[in-house]
Amino acid sequence: MEIWINPRCTKCRVALTELDAAGAEYTVRRYLEDPPSVAELTEVLERLSLEPWDITRTDEAVAKELGMRDWGRAEADRPRWLAALAEHPILVQRPIITADDGHAVVARTPEALRSVLPS
Repeated sequence: MEIWINPRCTKCRVALTELDAAGAEYTVRRYLEDPPSVAELTEVLERLSLEPWDITRTDEAVAKELGMRDWGRAEADRPRWLAALAEHPILVQRPIITADDGHAVVARTPEALRSVLPS
């Protein structure tokens, strides 16, 4: 599995601690240093069963500057959202964990995190 993290994020550090405690094998992607492409974001969103606006941190300064709260949320608006997330990775919710079984979670809650831990 892979986990997208910002090392300064408390929830990311908690997720790493839990993965280690469970003996999970994973790779870390510091997504601010290695931003996901539009194609990677699209794939992860499919695995999450979410839309780009569902994983956008709209309280970030750049989101406010772009006026993202007022952006449309229809299929035709997806490319605009995806381009913004790829250009400004700070907007992406974290941590995101992509599991080997094909599903993915935004591991912000203990329940979401537990769903990807090995049994």
